[in-house]
Amino acid sequence: MADDSQIRIGLLSCANIVRKVSRAINLAPNATVSAIASISNSIEEMKSFAASNNFPPTAKIHGSYESLLEDPDVDAVYFPIPASLHVEWAVRAAQKGKHILLDKPVALNVYEFDQIVEACEANGIQFMDGTQWIHNPRTAKIKEFLTDPVSFGQLKTVQSCFSFAANENFLKNDIRVKPGLDGLGALGDAGWYTIQASLLANSFRLPKTVTGLPGHVLNDAGIVLSCGALLDWEEGVTATIYCSFLANVTMEITAIGRKGTLRVNDFVIPFQETEASFTTSTLACLSEHKTMNEIPQEACMVIEFARLVGEIKNRGAKPDGFWLSFSRKTQVIVDAVKESLDNNLERVLVSGR
Repeated sequence: MADDSQIRIGLLSCANIVRKVSRAINLAPNATVSAIASISNSIEEMKSFAASNNFPPTAKIHGSYESLLEDPDVDAVYFPIPASLHVEWAVRAAQKGKHILLDKPVALNVYEFDQIVEACEANGIQFMDGTQWIHNPRTAKIKEFLTDPVSFGQLKTVQSCFSFAANENFLKNDIRVKPGLDGLGALGDAGWYTIQASLLANSFRLPKTVTGLPGHVLNDAGIVLSCGALLDWEEGVTATIYCSFLANVTMEITAIGRKGTLRVNDFVIPFQETEASFTTSTLACLSEHKTMNEIPQEACMVIEFARLVGEIKNRGAKPDGFWLSFSRKTQVIVDAVKESLDNNLERVLVSGR
């Protein structure tokens, strides 16, 4: 049985990512799996899934999303469901007082996401998107270097890429290539990480303009399989992003400042679960930096999410609005890249969105 200090998390779906996140919840001392619901699995299948993933014996099995959202023993909900369903079910969860851990992309467009934002703000809900790398202890060290005026100086440019060569089955059947499900393809999936890396390097400021780059690839349904874009802050600062389902596995950030350079070779998923590294170079030297952590980055995410929910639940704190803002800015840039790609690579003004 969960103790009173643990945040009780309900899971919507038996998708493969739920195995990873449920393990992370089990590793988090301040969280527990309290329920699961699926619209595509039977009760018996969910029971088997719960047993094979070491759910607590007290975890409830719900036959519908509605039932889980009505469960008084659920404090928060993890949503690994298609982006096309996010606005409906995240808004309903917020209205039921459930805190929200939402997979990326958070919506199909910022108009939809703003409905989630409004529901969260109206109901005092803690929101966080399920991007795990930002919670890795290494990321805090990266941010520390990028904001160091002596070692790094003013940012000049950042390049980030996330790609993997998907197999034929993925390219035909995965929800990320289906217009009625996720709909944003590689841009909303792999691109989400590259955009967040660009925002991190630029102190989470939105660029002034976004321009799609030549060479993007669409499938027969018009879904992005591969693309790149230029982000311009019009202060001598730029970023380029590349995301693809059609290229070798690459997860890199290169940030170049006036006085130093930072390179990361595995920023999305570290090559080793409990060790992560990056390199920095200045005029004087090249240095490798390593961070060690006892738990994987997805467990770090759960711990932070549960901590914030616990502050609200137990101490009457207000939600941390940074996470809504960060996700919204990412979605704004996703929308701008898509708009540029859809309009012959026209430059798209981002300011004021």
